[in-house]
Amino acid sequence: MLFLQLLLQGIQTGALYALTAAGFALIFGATRIFHFAHGTSFTLAGYAFLFCWNAGIPWWAGALAGIVAATLFGLAMERFVYRPIQRHEGSFFTVFVAAFGVAVVVQNLIGMFAGRGFAAVDTSLSRATEVLPDVFLAPIFWIAIAVAVVLFAALSAFLTRTHAGVALRALAQNPDLLRAYGLSSNRLSMLAFALGSAMAAPAAVLTAMTTGLNEAIGHHVMLISIAATIVGGVGSLRGAALAGLMLGVAESVALQFVDTQWAEAVSFLVLFAFIIFRPSGIFGVAQTR
Repeated sequence: MLFLQLLLQGIQTGALYALTAAGFALIFGATRIFHFAHGTSFTLAGYAFLFCWNAGIPWWAGALAGIVAATLFGLAMERFVYRPIQRHEGSFFTVFVAAFGVAVVVQNLIGMFAGRGFAAVDTSLSRATEVLPDVFLAPIFWIAIAVAVVLFAALSAFLTRTHAGVALRALAQNPDLLRAYGLSSNRLSMLAFALGSAMAAPAAVLTAMTTGLNEAIGHHVMLISIAATIVGGVGSLRGAALAGLMLGVAESVALQFVDTQWAEAVSFLVLFAFIIFRPSGIFGVAQTR
């Protein structure tokens, strides 16, 4: 039964990975900006929820505060960091260093004001009960699955059935053509950052209610998002979501065979395997020269 317990735990973790990875994949796929500070959006959302919870504010208002915090941070990064760099034709490395620097600053600010170490929300939703012999599930398991499915379906519908969504998908392909049709690439870029950053907030809230948060958790979230984007196929939202789920399951199931400190390495073994044997990812298209 240990394997089944770990598998269910991995599905829950993978659902949250899928949300954050899909958000990163949306931003990178639409803007071609390597938003390394995406994990910081996750961290800010989680701590905004924690602050509201500790202040006695209803959970739904705390969750909304988390979404607002993540979205505003993403928009601020696009407007005040990435856009000026692009205006001066900054390199990929310049974008990465700027994002990494902001992430480090925010991490230390959170550590100063909220304290260092793990903090979690104690709620009945995260209290597990025995559903099978030696198999325990908490109500939040079903909530995580439902939230991931609903949000991903809503995002997919937006991108395929609305004019703004179609324009967003076309942004990375030909921004000059969009301007010819009277569409603003800057506004579409802001939309991509708003949606992608908001996708990380529910995952952060649910993480705060399960395993807990610390000020450095954004780095782990970012690495998983990058790995999922590559494994799923760069530019594919469904690929990133599926890969996030797969990596969460792989990390959890690996605990049956390796020590806890080696569990995270399993995700990168999967990543290396795809880089070597299928560089285009699950749903990516192989490039020929």
